[in-house]
Amino acid sequence: MSAEETGREVGGRVLISLAAFVVIVAGMKAAAPLLVPFLLALFITIVLAPVFDGLQRLGLPAGVALLAVIIALVLVVTLIGALMGNSLQDFLRAFPGYQARLQETVAGLLQWLEGKGLEVSTGTVRQYLDPGKAMVMVTGMLRGMGGLLTNGFLILITVIFLLLEASSFPDKWRVASGNAESSLADFRATARKINHYMGIKTLTSLATGIIIAGWLFLLGVDYPLLWGMLAFFLNFVPTIGSIIAAVPAVVLGLVQGGVSLALLVTAGYVAVNIGIGTFAEPRFMGRGLGLSTLVVFLSLVFWGWVLGPVGMLLSVPLTIAAKIVLEGHSGTRWLAVMLGPRVATRTADDTNPAGDPAV
Repeated sequence: MSAEETGREVGGRVLISLAAFVVIVAGMKAAAPLLVPFLLALFITIVLAPVFDGLQRLGLPAGVALLAVIIALVLVVTLIGALMGNSLQDFLRAFPGYQARLQETVAGLLQWLEGKGLEVSTGTVRQYLDPGKAMVMVTGMLRGMGGLLTNGFLILITVIFLLLEASSFPDKWRVASGNAESSLADFRATARKINHYMGIKTLTSLATGIIIAGWLFLLGVDYPLLWGMLAFFLNFVPTIGSIIAAVPAVVLGLVQGGVSLALLVTAGYVAVNIGIGTFAEPRFMGRGLGLSTLVVFLSLVFWGWVLGPVGMLLSVPLTIAAKIVLEGHSGTRWLAVMLGPRVATRTADDTNPAGDPAV
């Protein structure tokens, strides 16, 4: 086969692969209403599976262990729904009043700037720096999270069946697949990484939400529980989640107490995110996620576009799973390397003591 024919064959494979990728992504986007609850149930199952197995190792029958796990999950979801639902409804009812007060506050700030000799166009501010638009965006996101709770029963039932199937899945796969042990090892590695990430992220997000809620309560900002819950959920969103979570509380502080209160609210968010996100979280994450910073950000944009807000929450676990799958095949291993962090490169000086090239 000539070089030209080989190039055409490779180009054809690339085009077919890209076309298949586009079709799969389009199908996922179209099926998002069905796919999102299933993915949430799957990741909840991965987090709960070690607890379920641990209870069985303690001597509890599988049915009793499953019942204990499900009761705990229902209690947690019910508590979150109660705390978030009441505050969210109250905030949505009061939102038009906050918008009107916000416009008055912004107009007052513009007049103050004009008094200092700085002329700022009101149209420019409304077009590029309108905090009301940020509040509307966050309100829409809160409504979406509230709507997700309506699928709670479907998610709960799916989690129950997934936990029941988890114990028998390896035996079924050994019978069905000729290369079962290798694929099972990849699956266990994926589950361990996702479980480690989700466990640490849940604890750090919980700490973030509690501290933020306490700080806002001390400052007298309205609905501190709601903003603490928002900080908890959006802490799962890499890079921009913490920034989005701070917007409504800062704007509300500006409306309630002016610039001084808004600055105090901002200082609290910055301190918490630096302390937990920069120091505590990387320490407990250990060697990290195995993903480059650019890939984490791009995965946030991609999965958010395909699956919506839940895709942003699950962007890192989904990308970790995809990377491990790519690592398992020689033809796609180069893609896994590109998704990973910086790798050490060898130089001509990397030799062993005997003088032979390093291996």
